Amino acid sequence: MLVLASVAGVIQIDGTIVVELITFLVMLAILARYVYPEVVKRAETRQRLIADQLKEAEKARAGAEANLKEAEAKLSEARKTAQSVIDAAGKSAEQLRQELKQKAEDEAKRLLEAARKEIEVEREQAIQSVRKEVAGLVVSATEKVIGETLDAGKHKQLIERAIAEVASGDGSR
Repeated sequence: MLVLASVAGVIQIDGTIVVELITFLVMLAILARYVYPEVVKRAETRQRLIADQLKEAEKARAGAEANLKEAEAKLSEARKTAQSVIDAAGKSAEQLRQELKQKAEDEAKRLLEAARKEIEVEREQAIQSVRKEVAGLVVSATEKVIGETLDAGKHKQLIERAIAEVASGDGSR
């Protein structure tokens, strides 16, 4: 056989190179036939698994965002409800204050009117009492001046005249 031998710089080319080349091609064929498809299959499986996990993570993120928006909406609604309750309580308190103020004013007016009526009644009673006393004094003074008793008609006439004089305040006829 012919032996190939030559020297090309640092690499020495001889008969082993053919064996090495055949061994490399056989190894490459075995790797391509059995190992490479298994590696590709596992890589694709891993890629699908990662893609599925990414999809699940995206769904979870979208769900979390939806839950966050829903929670924010509920919080906003709760704030609005709380504000409306506060406003209603404020209006109710103001209305109650106005009602109590009106009741107090009405009660004060009622008490004032009752006091006025009571003063008027007492005034009328005092006037009647003074009239009776004046009438008694007039009758007594008349009896002393005239020296006789008066009948009912004259008696009434004298009383009326005396009251008119007292009411006018000047004491003259």
